[in-house]
Amino acid sequence: MTVLETLLYPLYEARLRRELRGKPRPKHIGVMADGNRRWAREAGYDDISHGHRVGAAKIGELVRWSAEMQIDVLTIYLLSTENLQRTSEEVELLFTIISEVIDDLAAEQYSCRVRLVGHLELLPPEVAERMQRSADTTTQKHGLTVNIAVGYGGRQEIVDAVRTLIDDAVSTNTPPEALSSLVTVESIADNLYTSGQPDPDLVIRTSGEQRLSGFLLWQAAYSEIWFTDTYWPAFRKIDFLRALRDYSQRSRRFGK
Repeated sequence: MTVLETLLYPLYEARLRRELRGKPRPKHIGVMADGNRRWAREAGYDDISHGHRVGAAKIGELVRWSAEMQIDVLTIYLLSTENLQRTSEEVELLFTIISEVIDDLAAEQYSCRVRLVGHLELLPPEVAERMQRSADTTTQKHGLTVNIAVGYGGRQEIVDAVRTLIDDAVSTNTPPEALSSLVTVESIADNLYTSGQPDPDLVIRTSGEQRLSGFLLWQAAYSEIWFTDTYWPAFRKIDFLRALRDYSQRSRRFGK
């Protein structure tokens, strides 16, 4: 950051905050933290792990910004089921980094509840157990809820919801001919990974890609989407505030 940027940045942040006063804000924000590898390459790093680590450090900043702006729920897409197909070295690195992120969020300096959403059984048992142990220590905390999407796939989430719905019905001896009547919008929503939480009002994706890539497919049906060319490691507070400002200026019609 140049000297001029250092001087202007606080002024611009203050201006954005003023513009947000009294304006509608999202209760739930979904974030697709994308572009770690591309950021590392373009920054001249031969080792892309640096991009992942800088991106991981950004998660804590995002949680603090969200708390300051009184966001209730934050869902962060960190590891998709497709990501598990990368090289074993990179996948193991991601397991370590994401585990460290969850450990960090469970520390005393953060007032947030951490929930893991996704197929933890796709992860090595010791990795899944470490993540779950750290998340479990936050259940009594106050403040915003942080969903960490790991081993997550949006289509699989919907399949899991329907399977759970049917399994529950079978366990209570529901007649086969009555099963189809139990499958409703409400019953599927009640069995999603984010059950009990509001759907995301705003989804942010970094890195210039303009698609959901399976993220919260059901829940994001009427979400406002905000794309930015900025890679995740370079995402700044003013970028976050600009996303909120853009959201506040939109007219939400929910398909009507």
